[in-house]
Amino acid sequence: MIIIKSDDEIDLMRESGKVTAFILKELENIIKPGMSTEDIDSFVEETIRGRGMIPTFKGYGGFPASACVSVNEEVVHGIPDKKRILKEGDIVSVDVGSTYKGYVSDAARTYPVGRISDIAQKLIDVTRESFFAGIEFCRVGCRLSDISHAVQVKAESEGFSVIRDFVGHGVGQNMHEDPQIPNYGRPGRGPRLVKGMVFAIEPMICQGGYDVRTLSNDWTVVTLDGKLSAHYENTVVVTDGEPELLTLAY
Repeated sequence: MIIIKSDDEIDLMRESGKVTAFILKELENIIKPGMSTEDIDSFVEETIRGRGMIPTFKGYGGFPASACVSVNEEVVHGIPDKKRILKEGDIVSVDVGSTYKGYVSDAARTYPVGRISDIAQKLIDVTRESFFAGIEFCRVGCRLSDISHAVQVKAESEGFSVIRDFVGHGVGQNMHEDPQIPNYGRPGRGPRLVKGMVFAIEPMICQGGYDVRTLSNDWTVVTLDGKLSAHYENTVVVTDGEPELLTLAY
């Protein structure tokens, strides 16, 4: 069942979203060669708690950190580690959730570490662009799969693949609510969108094939062929007009 949010509930999610957006914007200037993935997680947790909120991810399903920090071929759910040092040319995806008065915001970005290859930069750019192609259909009256189809068309038109095993989702009092939102599929399917639906739309796009495997830590998912993967996500509200992005700082 898709839970429609009231104006008051969306107001609480806006407050949460401001913190998540701030963190992801600040990381643009913080991430650099020589820092550890645990350094990123420490910044995320300190910032969320410093604003009087709760790191949504910490303890969720047993996850040990406040941010998922995934490097290069890691698609999602990278566990921060003080021994995992970022180096020039890496790309790093950071997925963050903040909870305010019981309401969650969820967003992710992929960042360059120093100077990166042209193909890595294109992958980051196209992943972001595929998100914005998708939310063109995050409007009253559209079908849910219209979002999915638009993401796929954009990513594949640029020569990249769309991860099949992980999807976007509804978000609200729980981080994962109905519906599931794949980043691929035929248009014109699924429920029609109405005002008050709130989604975490999150293209995960890869350089090579879309097959993945999970590492022995039972969390971190990597591309099977070892090629790069990028992630871009925002919490999005369906309104009477343009979709509202709660987790984007300009």
